[in-house]
Amino acid sequence: MKLLLTGGAVLRDGKRQPVELAISEGRIISISSSLSRDGGAVIELHNHLIVPGFVDVHVHLRQPGFSYKETIASGTAAAAAGGYTAVCAMPNLKPVPDCLESLQIQMDAIEKTANVHVYPYGAITRGEKGETLADFAAMAPYVCGWSDDGRGVQSEERMRQAMERAKTLGKPIVAHCEDESLLTAGWRVHDGAYAQRHNLPGNDPASEWRQVERDIQLVRETGCRYHVCHVSTKESICLIRAAKADGLPVSCETAPHYLLLCDSDLQDDGRFKMNPPIRTAADRDALVEALMDGTVDCIATDHAPHSAAEKAGGLRRSLNGIVGLETAFPVLYTKLVKPGIVPLETLLNALCANPRRLFHLPGGEIAEGQPADLTVLDLERSHVINSSNFRSMGRSTPFDGWKVDAAVYMTVCGGKIVYQEDAE
Repeated sequence: MKLLLTGGAVLRDGKRQPVELAISEGRIISISSSLSRDGGAVIELHNHLIVPGFVDVHVHLRQPGFSYKETIASGTAAAAAGGYTAVCAMPNLKPVPDCLESLQIQMDAIEKTANVHVYPYGAITRGEKGETLADFAAMAPYVCGWSDDGRGVQSEERMRQAMERAKTLGKPIVAHCEDESLLTAGWRVHDGAYAQRHNLPGNDPASEWRQVERDIQLVRETGCRYHVCHVSTKESICLIRAAKADGLPVSCETAPHYLLLCDSDLQDDGRFKMNPPIRTAADRDALVEALMDGTVDCIATDHAPHSAAEKAGGLRRSLNGIVGLETAFPVLYTKLVKPGIVPLETLLNALCANPRRLFHLPGGEIAEGQPADLTVLDLERSHVINSSNFRSMGRSTPFDGWKVDAAVYMTVCGGKIVYQEDAE
């Protein structure tokens, strides 16, 4: 069915320009300041901003194996409500997608139930145990990259082998950087008064940046494309910035909670428990600076739903992970763009353009012939985040109760409306 989006606006050279889009068979077929209303459904956008659909390169959809936490259907419904038309799904599943047979189980579920585009990762090692490499060659046509997310690859030699294999197949290694030998070193992640008062445990920031340092050296040796997950420390940022200056094929992501929170914001509640943890104000400020100068390429949510019981143990006993697909744009716009800290174009590049460029995903332009994967933003919609209204089965977010000043009005994926605020 033909779809006409009327009364919207796009950004051109930093300015809003009125535009109307005609969509048919999953693609944008016409763009004009005024289009014919003949045939198809007409949707009034009330001068809201149309942007390329958001892409999240780091989500946990939990299916197969952990559907009591989230399903592909519920997770991608949450993605659509957050403005995402594509997500990259992490492989810590059961079975782990470490060969074509186990990957196929996940792909079948995606085909049947996904509301938006889902690009799976393959595991780096069998069972994500860090020992034998997964079957890279068999999975290569179907995955967006390889990751053992949730665990760092501890063996330098195994990571070297993985990079060499990935290089030959033209897809990236996407690394959860965590040196497990430093996790019991007695360091405290949190330097704030709250953490000191409550004697909160954590991991040494070096557990992240030392693996980043190791892996960048391996990139120098292998030439593999390498992407660092959920960067949280200022030291990691310095290493990645230097690697980019040297021309190495290195990229990274951070998450909204690392850009907006620091350890002084902590509460002894499972909705503040994630890995890596929320760190210091200096780390947070370094990440914002890195977003501005292009060192941070992408903002990814690390959407990681758990059951209520699994998040009921406070900071010490809750499982790691929070949900983020439905809160990312509103909190980032409200706290970074509206105060003038980060330009809207910079935020959109991190949510739309850079993820597609780095992972070679289709779309990303509002132009005739392009896929009709679009997000419509209401930049004047004040509301309070209420996790009880989430489409995700997960409810644990540090942003619950925040007042925000923007919302996703509509999401169009493959030419179909997969979320519309007025329809809720």
